[in-house]
This record gives sequence, structure tokens and C-alpha cells, in this order.
Amino acid sequence: MLVQLNRNQTNRAFTPNSTAVPVPDLPSPRRGPVVAVLGHRGRVATLGAHLPSGWSLRHPDTLDGVRPGEIVLFSGATEADVLAARAALPRRTRIVVLVDDDARAELVAAVLTAGADVCVRGGLPAILASHLVACRRRQLADRWTNLSESRPQG
Repeated sequence: MLVQLNRNQTNRAFTPNSTAVPVPDLPSPRRGPVVAVLGHRGRVATLGAHLPSGWSLRHPDTLDGVRPGEIVLFSGATEADVLAARAALPRRTRIVVLVDDDARAELVAAVLTAGADVCVRGGLPAILASHLVACRRRQLADRWTNLSESRPQG
């Protein structure tokens, strides 16, 4: 039966065996996750090579340039930077902070207390990329978890 359908020489647009492109109602491919990098660009220069395919890096000038759904990566952030980001960005935005290898424990505790989701010491791109991937997984999991809360009660 399938062979017979595929042998059909007549192109009937918008039918299941149609060869017309694009097919209506076909979902367009979604863009991959985007990481908005704020701060020192040099510290994350090779990060893109360690991210999964489809991921991209952007370098907005300020927090105002961060788009909804992006993961925010602060390179060399302070507690004040994280507080400002939490105040300006939607609650579900993931914030990752990259600090120096020798950063004091007080700084790590301060940025996490201020609202950072992750604080990574040092700048090994593979480790940082794995933290970003984990953030994306949590972001997607939270979306499904909160789905039941957003349903109308009835």
C-alpha cells in the first residue's frame, strides 16, 4: 500500500503523500538556546566550541538587551550585578556567574544569595558549557512543572 501511494505521480498539494513544500501546519524549526554574555568577553571566547550544536552566544551591551528565554552568563560579576539582573529580568531567566579561580568564598556566597542560579569558579570552557546545558534542562523542566499551576482550575 505504501509503495502504491509513493508511486502516485500526481502531486496533490496539502495531502499526506504530497511532495509540495512547505507543508502547511508544519512546525518551523525552533532556534537553539541562546546564552547572553555580559562582562569580560575574553574569558568566554572559546565557550561556543564547547556548547552543543544549535546553541549560540550573544553579547548584549546591557541587561536591557537580554531577550526572554535566554540564559544570562555574567563573566566577572559582583553581587550588585546579580541583584540588578534579578530585578530587571523575568523570574524564570537563568543566571550563571563565572568568577575567578581564586575568588573568595564570600563572593561566591554573595552572588548565589543575590539570585544567581549557578556560580562557576575558573574559566574552563567545557565545565562552564556543562553548567549551561544543565541550566537549560532545569529551565525546560520548570516550564513543564509550572504548567499544571497555570491551568485554569475547574
